[in-house]
Amino acid sequence: MHLTDEAQAFFQAVCAGRRGNDRIFTRTDGRPWAPSQQQVLMQKASERAGITPAVNFHMTRHTFASLAVMNGVPLMVVAGALGHADTRMVEQHYGHLSPSYSAEAIRKGAPRFGIKPGNVRAL
Repeated sequence: MHLTDEAQAFFQAVCAGRRGNDRIFTRTDGRPWAPSQQQVLMQKASERAGITPAVNFHMTRHTFASLAVMNGVPLMVVAGALGHADTRMVEQHYGHLSPSYSAEAIRKGAPRFGIKPGNVRAL
């Protein structure tokens, strides 16, 4: 898995001094989070931020994929980062966020035939 420089710096900081099998994100008492324990806190944070409906941790995955696609990351690369074997799920859920992706890919990679005004005749 590849990470941005920013993500590498973040994880190096939060993982400093931890063993390889330690959890990265724990409660203040050091115990792991259970799914139901984060919901109330995420609800409160969403309310404070004016976000409706409230967000959850899984939405960070969607945000990552959405922003990556909108920034022009190839769908296969996004699919791999999400753990998918192919692009079907990414195309289904995020393809609409990149309307120029296909057009740009065709402009960049389609074969050129040397067509110029005046060198092609009607059949």
